[in-house]
Amino acid sequence: MKKENSDPRSAKEIAAEIAKTTAEVAKTAAEVAKTEAETRKTLAEAVKAESEASIAELEAGDEERKHKRAAASDERNHLYRFGGEVNKSTVSGCIKRLTEWSRLTPECDIEIIFSSPGGSIIDGFELFDFLQDLRSKGHHITTGTLGMAASMAGILLQAGDVRWVGGQAWIMIHRAAFGAFGKTYEVEDEVEFVKRIEGRILDIFTARSKLTKQKIKRNWDRKDWWISADEGLEMQLVDEIRAILPEKRSKAAKKSAPKRRNSKKAKGK
Repeated sequence: MKKENSDPRSAKEIAAEIAKTTAEVAKTAAEVAKTEAETRKTLAEAVKAESEASIAELEAGDEERKHKRAAASDERNHLYRFGGEVNKSTVSGCIKRLTEWSRLTPECDIEIIFSSPGGSIIDGFELFDFLQDLRSKGHHITTGTLGMAASMAGILLQAGDVRWVGGQAWIMIHRAAFGAFGKTYEVEDEVEFVKRIEGRILDIFTARSKLTKQKIKRNWDRKDWWISADEGLEMQLVDEIRAILPEKRSKAAKKSAPKRRNSKKAKGK
């Protein structure tokens, strides 16, 4: 006997139902795929945003470090390091830089650190007078030396409102020297000019220290007069000593500290 189909629907209706279900499954799968794609896109955007944020943070850190380096630079703090010989080139370079600072920041504090064996007197006097002009315009000039300030550099050290010397630095003073060649009267004129230059040098040192002209002449005649940091402070050629050994500073503090009286002796009195 032929078995009867219990489903009252026709084959066509069943096929349509299957097709509908298949379409819904496909639609759901498409929606799932779309959701996954959107999720991946969101994750990718999040990763990208995080990466961009990290890069921005690094760039901001680099920019901050650049600003800090700039703020800590000698240029920003108006500190000029004068190294080498005093000549037309080094003096012109120093004057050029200090002129820029003076024009950009009127009345700013300026510091010049000399580490120089000296050199041309005439070029040095040009810088000396320029520094006095800056002082008259309201700039506070600090001059210092590390290593040595010899000959003309020792004179330039006197140009500041405040003068300092490193603990191991030296100041050297000697007589003016020019190369005199030519006829007798030409040499005599040169010698007379040197004497006038020496008079200017003596005026500067006696005006800025407690040295007398006689003492300077006595010590610089036919020799280089080397002066230590402690001697320079004592003679008032400088106002302070910097970069002192901590051990030396501690010993000086102990030496200058008032001694305590013996308590037992104090009680017995």
